[in-house]
Amino acid sequence: MTISSTTVKNSYSGNGTLNTFNYTFKIFANTDIQVIIRDADANETVKSLTTHYTVTGAGSGSGGTVVFTSGNIPTNTETVVLRRALPQTQAIDYIANDPFPAESHEEGLDRSMMAIQQLQEEVDRSIKLSRTNTMNSTEFTIGDTDRANKVFGFDSAGELVVTQELGTFRGDWSASTAYEVRDIVKDTSTNNIFICLTAHTSSGSEPLTTNTDSAKWSLLVDAESATTSATNAANSATAAATSATNAATSETNAATSETNAASSATSAANSFDSFDDRFLGTKASDPTLDNDGNALVEGAMYYNSTDNDIRFYNGSSWDAPATDAATSATASASSATASATSATASANSATASATSATNAATSETNAGTSETNAASSASAASTSASNASTSETNAATSATTATTQATNAATSATAAQTAQAAAELAYDNFDDRYLGPKASDPATDNDGDALIDGALYFNTTGNVLKYWDGSAWNNVEAVDTSNFATNGFSIAMAIAL
Repeated sequence: MTISSTTVKNSYSGNGTLNTFNYTFKIFANTDIQVIIRDADANETVKSLTTHYTVTGAGSGSGGTVVFTSGNIPTNTETVVLRRALPQTQAIDYIANDPFPAESHEEGLDRSMMAIQQLQEEVDRSIKLSRTNTMNSTEFTIGDTDRANKVFGFDSAGELVVTQELGTFRGDWSASTAYEVRDIVKDTSTNNIFICLTAHTSSGSEPLTTNTDSAKWSLLVDAESATTSATNAANSATAAATSATNAATSETNAATSETNAASSATSAANSFDSFDDRFLGTKASDPTLDNDGNALVEGAMYYNSTDNDIRFYNGSSWDAPATDAATSATASASSATASATSATASANSATASATSATNAATSETNAGTSETNAASSASAASTSASNASTSETNAATSATTATTQATNAATSATAAQTAQAAAELAYDNFDDRYLGPKASDPATDNDGDALIDGALYFNTTGNVLKYWDGSAWNNVEAVDTSNFATNGFSIAMAIAL
């Protein structure tokens, strides 16, 4: 047969259960295979045929099996190595003039090739020069006694040399001491380790790097640099830990600022929502729900753009005090005319006229009271606007603080800025609805933008509350103060924020 495979070794991992392992190379006898067990500590043990294992397949070109006996099964921490190990002998003997047996001759050739393969496997595990490298000195010329306690080495030309002693540790360096080649000492000033290059009697003082004999020593261990590096590393670790703590603190502070800013924004939004539920703005007709689609609250008001008047919700319906007052005024004028015509005819009509005059005076007083209440409401609304402005400032401050506290708090800073924008929007909406106190009718709102229908402001010159009907400012007057109190208008603006 021919030898077509170069495999001479198989390796497997044990599992504590499997007892049969395949070898994939040819052997002639059961003794031609070597079984090695390698443990977790890299210790190798050669096992014995029959005692530890049995072999099948001797003579087969495809190999066979190695079967471990009971109690010798490889564990899960062991490696099984099956290696061909033919004896290095020639067993074929040809007799002169006898027939030339081809099978015996071929077996001899097979054995020779297998032996070469075994040697190649050994060479592959050896330290050797590459194909392009050369070395003149490849043999040791000294005996075992001279080699004892010495190391394998190469000279300055890369050639194999007589092995040298590693060196003898002489302890701390001292002056006036005879040192031999490869003596090792410690420099106590730096804790560095040196090896002696030239035999001499020491002189001078430490450190050896500046000693008069410094050229006779070579540094082996730079302990000084190692100590410095260790110290620097420890300092760096401490600084890193401090930075981590500071970063965590900054992150916590940023999160707190974010929460505060969000709370400010929520408060501002709630404040405007409360105001928005009280003053519904401009409507063409009486609304049945507030601007959020919720039930109307008692005391709510809106500007009716159809009738150009302010209306108030009494809990069940909308009242128009100004329109009602105008209607009453018209009716009073007609009554006055009628009364004048019939004055001479009816004393009772004169009495009624006097009573009407008294009622008119009372109405005037009530109107004055309403004006005062309106001024109070305007003042309260101004205070609310100031509070909203403060909330805006606080939100902006919180957002700025959150941004600067830590890099890893960028998300919190963004949230704070969003909250600030919400607060500013809430205040801007309020500021467009109520313009605060003015000495005269404004032509634009507080932002310099066009006035919106139903806007309010308090005229400090006339001490009256005025509303914008889309083209002109009108006094909010002739309003029954009891109706204001009943409907809660006097406190609506005050609680808006």
